[in-house]
Amino acid sequence: MRKMLTVAAAALCIASYSHEALAGGDDDVQQGRCNMPQGTVALVAKQLQTVVNLSDANGGIFKPNRMWAAIVDRQGHLCTVISTGDAWPGSRAIAIAKAFTANGFSNDALALSTANLYAATQPGGSLYGLNNSNPFDVRFLEQGSGIGHTLGGIITFGGGVALYAGGKVIGGLGVSGDSACADHAIAYRMRKLAGLGTVPAGQGPNHTDNIVYATSPHPMGFEHPHCFPSDLSAAAIENIPH
Repeated sequence: MRKMLTVAAAALCIASYSHEALAGGDDDVQQGRCNMPQGTVALVAKQLQTVVNLSDANGGIFKPNRMWAAIVDRQGHLCTVISTGDAWPGSRAIAIAKAFTANGFSNDALALSTANLYAATQPGGSLYGLNNSNPFDVRFLEQGSGIGHTLGGIITFGGGVALYAGGKVIGGLGVSGDSACADHAIAYRMRKLAGLGTVPAGQGPNHTDNIVYATSPHPMGFEHPHCFPSDLSAAAIENIPH
């Protein structure tokens, strides 16, 4: 009987997503170092389970997608990290860095997703070297660590978006665990479902920070290369299926 209960508990744990919560034992968390309301953090985080199970698989490799998602506040403090499915362990740090990047390079005049930063950070680009500007704090690579701290990290491919409320950036969301193009779709859709995606008009054909696919082998401006033939178009990302 005890063995059956243990197996059942393990199955339940695998079926649900894991959550590195704000209420952990970290002293900085107890001091309230995450300056985003916990209700807002929870609102964004809960969208992951919905989005990874969408019928179009967000154009990704896996169905459902196997993801890490991280949220930082405006100061860059890590508020939460969640995962779903057998997500690549190495993607945890990437998701955190994407959240930090999108928050760090967006403001109330211009929203820049990490996908928008790809072209300018390639060799010869105007922002080449940006990836070295805010290194990730490797002390917090271990799962469950880093909540309440500013971990840094710069990632310049799809999967990170800034979170907006009242025309102001309140933090960033980063996801990782699939193709960079699918990662972007998941982050963008999570933000939209949470109601935190009203960004300032600026770049791109639709004046958003949505992905802009390159039309030549050499991306320019805000462009990002395609990942796979299954990539969703910017319009498809906007139209979230049921």
